[in-house]
Amino acid sequence: MDTTSFALRHIGPRPEEQKAMLNTIGVTSIEQLVSETVPADIRLKNDLDLEPALSEQEYLSHIYEMSNLNKVYKSYIGMGYHPSNLPSVIQRNILESPGWYTAYTPYQAEIAQGRLEALLNYQTMVIDLTGMEIANASLLDESTAAAEAMSLLFAVRERSQKKAGVNKFFVSDLVLPQTIALLETRATPIGIQLVIGNETEYNLNDEFFGALLQYPGKNGQITDIRTFIERANAEGIKVAVAADVLSLVKLEAPGKFGADVVVGTTQRFGIPMGYGGPHAAYFATKEAYKRDLPGRIIGVTKDLDGKRALRMALQTREQHIKRDRATSNICTAQVLLAVMAGMYAVYHGPKGLEFIANRVKNSASTLVKSLENLGLEQANSHYFDTINIKADAVDVKYEAEKRNINFYFPDSNTVTISINETTTIEDLNQIIEIFEAVTENTTDRITEISSSETIPEALKRHTEFLMFDVFNSYHSETELMRYIKRLERKDLALNHSMISLGSCTMKLNAASEMLPLSWYSWGNMHPFVPQYQATGYKLMLNALENQLTEITGFAGTSLQPNSGAQGEFAGLMVIRAYHESRGDHHRNICLIPSSAHGTNPASAVMAGMKVVVTKASENGNIDVDDLRKKAELHKDNLSALMVTYPSTHGVYESAIKEITQIIHDNGGQVYMDGANMNAQVGLTNPGNIGADVCHLNLHKTFAIPHGGGGPGVGPICVAEQLVPFLPGSPMLKTGGHQSITAISAAPFGSALACLISYGYIKMLGAKGLKKSTEVAILNANYIKERLEGYYPTLYTGENGRAAHEMIIDCRAFKEKGIEVVDIAKRLMDYGFHAPTVSFPVAGTMMIEPTESESKAEMDRFCDAMISIREEIETVNKDEPNNVLKNAPHTLQMLTSNEWLFPYSREKAAYPLDYVAENKFWPTVRRVDEAYGDRNLICSCAPIEAYAEA
Repeated sequence: MDTTSFALRHIGPRPEEQKAMLNTIGVTSIEQLVSETVPADIRLKNDLDLEPALSEQEYLSHIYEMSNLNKVYKSYIGMGYHPSNLPSVIQRNILESPGWYTAYTPYQAEIAQGRLEALLNYQTMVIDLTGMEIANASLLDESTAAAEAMSLLFAVRERSQKKAGVNKFFVSDLVLPQTIALLETRATPIGIQLVIGNETEYNLNDEFFGALLQYPGKNGQITDIRTFIERANAEGIKVAVAADVLSLVKLEAPGKFGADVVVGTTQRFGIPMGYGGPHAAYFATKEAYKRDLPGRIIGVTKDLDGKRALRMALQTREQHIKRDRATSNICTAQVLLAVMAGMYAVYHGPKGLEFIANRVKNSASTLVKSLENLGLEQANSHYFDTINIKADAVDVKYEAEKRNINFYFPDSNTVTISINETTTIEDLNQIIEIFEAVTENTTDRITEISSSETIPEALKRHTEFLMFDVFNSYHSETELMRYIKRLERKDLALNHSMISLGSCTMKLNAASEMLPLSWYSWGNMHPFVPQYQATGYKLMLNALENQLTEITGFAGTSLQPNSGAQGEFAGLMVIRAYHESRGDHHRNICLIPSSAHGTNPASAVMAGMKVVVTKASENGNIDVDDLRKKAELHKDNLSALMVTYPSTHGVYESAIKEITQIIHDNGGQVYMDGANMNAQVGLTNPGNIGADVCHLNLHKTFAIPHGGGGPGVGPICVAEQLVPFLPGSPMLKTGGHQSITAISAAPFGSALACLISYGYIKMLGAKGLKKSTEVAILNANYIKERLEGYYPTLYTGENGRAAHEMIIDCRAFKEKGIEVVDIAKRLMDYGFHAPTVSFPVAGTMMIEPTESESKAEMDRFCDAMISIREEIETVNKDEPNNVLKNAPHTLQMLTSNEWLFPYSREKAAYPLDYVAENKFWPTVRRVDEAYGDRNLICSCAPIEAYAEA
């Protein structure tokens, strides 16, 4: 065994096991299986042109040397990003714990109560600090959250405003520039007119439906948002506020002044800057807007025993209900980062946060006094942490960088300095030395932090926050460590068993890929530093772009989109820009197959396109005749086709090249959804099948962990004609020479997480990547064969093979009174998370084992599925008191004095021998979804307070 081979560690089945699996499938080699699965006309003729694979030890040395090329200066740049202190207890027990970072989105609530509680804590923290009524479980970044706020306010306009076509949205010129850029990206396609102006001088009128303020402003000035909101509300205008989360400890909550939406980032709560991300944005609003709130909401409900339980409220996401009527395509949160930020609030509590905020505020005011002693002017009349010094920017920049310090320079005569949690007295004196050198004056050294009032009386916070027990109980490391572990034990993650989610690719997130995320030189880089300081990042990101460009067969890549949904939107906006550059402004028709992900039509609408749905044939493939008919019908206005390959049904459609040619013949571009890229790498690619752009889910195919529902990264790769339009940034030169405006807040999106995919590709190399794809196909077909005769496979390719995933049909079990959800819940008793339920076809399960699962683990899963199938045969529709309908079974049930079920306790808890060796206990019984939606609670208040009337 070659112990230096990363591929050998990443791929689950051993070589001898692969032979046994091939025998079960009925083929003699993996090549035979692949040739029977993947159409010959799309197979790559040559191997990928990538550097030779590194061993894990070689890679760690390589990435360490690269990290040393980053120059991590003291950062006082601010602009939405600040150094923060990540408590070691949170770093070690959450960020670095596979029990947290390998978990999936908590759709199966009974085995996700730990994550759900952590997210409920996060939502409570956000609701308290913002003064709003409801909050979601995080969004992608502050700028995205602000854009979502604009979209929400547009959607909830008064009927009279909609009738009158009111479409103006006011944006204060104190809003962060990266946010304004993203607002521009999102506003134009859906017909919103942005008006940017001075919030104290601009006269609002009935032509406006909404407004956005920054609190404090980008330059640190605290403006009177209370008066603005009153003035806006008098005109029937709803107001969103982008608020610095730490400042809200000292500033009154915007909700108390009548704000309709409050957004921001929780990066300051212990999350590394990471050259731009990933960070959890927050979004809070009024309960009246809950149906229009983007993203996920964690809510309180009850289980079958009436016990308090948590789950995702309004769980069927907006884009799956509304599809082409959706106002948002958000499906990715930043759960891992939200959990960390929420736990930061739990660890420090209200008194700890007060201490941190006071120290930041007082450090800023102490610094101001010393700088004024040097004869310098500080322009902000009221501020929290950010000051504006009038001085020669060139001279200050020179002196600062000599001392390894970064400030922000909005113009040639202004220096902006943002104080942060990590700033010490020594740091303040170092800053003073810079200005002493510039002014050639001197002042006394600072020896203590003094208090000074910098916040106007009318805006000081008087509202209490974080009064719940959870924020006042775990302030020692011992207690927090145990609390985190207590929550982790309630969650089933990849460190316990296989999570065979179709379309979600829950593969190994290797430790060697993850380790560098904790390194100082990667985590503490501000995204807006001068480029010479970010050489390591630049090399890594450029290399990853080149790797992905090669893998996809395209000409260029942008890493900016920080989720798959953002990647979809970015790809369509690039197509839109391409058509407009050719004068084809009228091309707005987007063809989408009926089986597509719900985010596809939502993304198309957000990009200003009109959705036309194409039919599926009986075997689940795209109906080529219907596609041709609709492409020709709309040829004068055809913009794009959105297609997933292999199909959402888990099949390599042999007509894919014909499909892409039809679109090109009728003037359109082909967007390929990269959800199933794990079945392409090394065997075929989007460029080879005729696509023009694709997004890649780095959290699927390229090993970034799902983290309980985020972080995700969704870069887009494009053909040569689309390269000029790759997204740019107002803060740093990125993208093409005709770049569209920003898709995400940071120039390179969630740059820190990109390290994981870079390492994955570097350690696998071309051969390892191809082998991973082949084994993913092998594993899926092995499970298909093992379940043959027990569960029918709904769709297969022309030779009866599945791709890297398969759909089993459970609809016939309705005759026994068994729904597919009953199978999902019963799997928990066997120690497994259910495959994807009822997508893309209701009443089915989509199974994707990935290449990382061993034969032994897949056999356990198949044994469980077969055992459940046998259980189904024993139940009666007229007698719902059975082992499937009552699943999952908790330890409390099994140890109760009463047992009112017609089957044994052993049958309930230990249905197969292997279960006893590694038993996972759900902590609640089946949750009541309907009750939770009727009684929406998304904060820590006790359920008794919300009992139904």
